[in-house]
Amino acid sequence: MATTLPTTSRTMPAVVKIGPGPDGVIVTEVAVPEVLPGLAAVRVTATGLCGTDVHVAHDEYGYEAPVVMGHEITGTVIEVGGEADADWLGRPVACETYFSTCETCRWCRAGRRNLCPQRRSLGSYEHGGFAEIVVLPVLNLHELPQWLDPLEGVLAEPLACVTQCLLDPPVVQAGDRVLVTGPGAMGQLAAQVAGALGAAVTVSGLDRDARRLEVAGRFGATTTTSPLIDGSFDVVLECSGSEAAAEVALAAVARGGRYVQIGIFGRPVTVPIDQILFKELTVTSGFASTATSWRRALRMIEAKQVTLGPLVTGQVPLEDVHAALEAVERGDGLKTVVVPGRHDGLVSTSA
Repeated sequence: MATTLPTTSRTMPAVVKIGPGPDGVIVTEVAVPEVLPGLAAVRVTATGLCGTDVHVAHDEYGYEAPVVMGHEITGTVIEVGGEADADWLGRPVACETYFSTCETCRWCRAGRRNLCPQRRSLGSYEHGGFAEIVVLPVLNLHELPQWLDPLEGVLAEPLACVTQCLLDPPVVQAGDRVLVTGPGAMGQLAAQVAGALGAAVTVSGLDRDARRLEVAGRFGATTTTSPLIDGSFDVVLECSGSEAAAEVALAAVARGGRYVQIGIFGRPVTVPIDQILFKELTVTSGFASTATSWRRALRMIEAKQVTLGPLVTGQVPLEDVHAALEAVERGDGLKTVVVPGRHDGLVSTSA
């Protein structure tokens, strides 16, 4: 029998991808999923809008319609499927994006569930967080510090993706000169993690990124809007998913340096890949997150090695998701969060 805190209805409004293109993203009523053993229901405080959501809207990232979108989820556990998990009730949590993996392939067996070919993730293949309630495995819950602002928890998931890229294996050492291309939320988090590791960080962007670059500067990074092609950076972290930025990054990295692809392009791109050969570069990346990268991300939050609040620059209700997706495409703000309904203790953020 489920152990519960009361829920209010059997249906709820949600942002659902029902078909091709942005017009296939609608707000409609969906059933609240049943909470079976091993699962938990989380009342969503907020879910971050991610570049991947834009890719899903434009059919540039795999999905299975109809599906409730959104995967950068924070909220409170309100129901669990069994007595053994009752201790989770009432806890503030962030959520891993996987709903299920096969658990038997060589990648799952090696602890790399993020690479499972059968992985089904929230927001693309299973119902995600652009709704009032999301149901997911208890295994995927991570408790957040009580002192953390209710909206900042949405950044735990992207931070775990960044630590996956930078720390498994480690690619940034103390004293490295690090260039981050793209001053969006992922770039800001990557810059902060690299800085916490002792690197001297430069964040580059376009003229239109002035306000974003100002935020990076407040956290100790050098900022620039000029192309950097001097080949003097030990590590480049490409966080924009832009073909032009990838070309700049390959020009800026030093011989024998390290190139890390963090941003998703969402389409085939053309870059001067011979630079990898000529400079003997080490090229790495990291897809989604792992249990290890989540542990590292949460330790950084708990130790206050990263500052999340200034990265949340806007919040919208479910019905404004189209305008919010367009704003993400334009590069407005840093992290916009989708807030379903009203929640006590919600902290306003600046646009």
